[in-house]
Amino acid sequence: MDDKRSISIVIPNYNGKHLLEKYLPYTIEAAINSSADYEIIIVDDGSTDDSVSFIKQEYAHLVLVESDANKGFSHTCNAGIQASKNDLIFLLNSDVKLLPHYFDAQWKYFEKADTFGVMGRIIDMEGDGLQDTARALKFNGFKFKTDFFYSLTPSDHVPTLYLSGANALIDAKKLKGIGGFDEIFSPFYGEDLDLGFRAWRMGWKCYYEHHSICRHQISATTKTYKTSSWVKTIYFRNRFYVHAIHLSGIPKLFWVFQILADIVSKIFTGQYWIFNSYKALFTNSKAIRSSKENLKALMAAHHSKRSIKDVHAEFNSMLIGLNIKWLKD
Repeated sequence: MDDKRSISIVIPNYNGKHLLEKYLPYTIEAAINSSADYEIIIVDDGSTDDSVSFIKQEYAHLVLVESDANKGFSHTCNAGIQASKNDLIFLLNSDVKLLPHYFDAQWKYFEKADTFGVMGRIIDMEGDGLQDTARALKFNGFKFKTDFFYSLTPSDHVPTLYLSGANALIDAKKLKGIGGFDEIFSPFYGEDLDLGFRAWRMGWKCYYEHHSICRHQISATTKTYKTSSWVKTIYFRNRFYVHAIHLSGIPKLFWVFQILADIVSKIFTGQYWIFNSYKALFTNSKAIRSSKENLKALMAAHHSKRSIKDVHAEFNSMLIGLNIKWLKD
């Protein structure tokens, strides 16, 4: 990669003053240690706490983008992406603590022209419990299953199906070229999986770097949202959206039958919230069609005809020779 590397660090924030107080100093330290030109962009998503005044008072040298209403993770990140000026964009959750030399092992990935981005290892805030690592694509019938894995002997250029939205370093030109996150997934969940699918289908690659480590405070940014049933409804709704956007023809038809059977099973066990997830496939069908058309136009612009099946085959070929330990999703 060019020695004149530069990073725009984009941090979405919603009522996270307490998180910024804790973890922003570690982000600044890692950015300084990277020896890269950097800017830090905090995008406030209509917070009702003292986040904005705190940033203005304590971190006036950082870039602050304010939203007049709470619009969700995708929209907030996209605002930061559009405001960014540097060659690489680092998407970082406000509840993540970067280790001092987080970026050191990541520059080599951008020496490859087809790199989309790279993520690091996410561990517990205390101890070394693994929270997230590289993910691979499997199928449960016609449903996507994104098990994680890691190499027992950490290797360079380990592929990952998608980059965690909590710590993703991405080629800015490519990220902006495909429009950032699809805001159909607001307020959160599923947008990073969809972005990964789009990147691979463009012919780009996503990687996992085992030596880049960050710590994560579990559920710190989602626990303020309504009820657990509501959160689960959004999670499954957005999983449905990913399938509806990226599957076509016979696979999509059989997927619909498969999730109908799953829904019936959940309703019989009292998990009635799933009905609202499924209902969104019909009430938001126009938005889903729009996302699907946008994807089709992107693929045409990049002269790509890669299907999910093609991505699966390419991905598996990259795993050959790696010493893999599979972990439960």
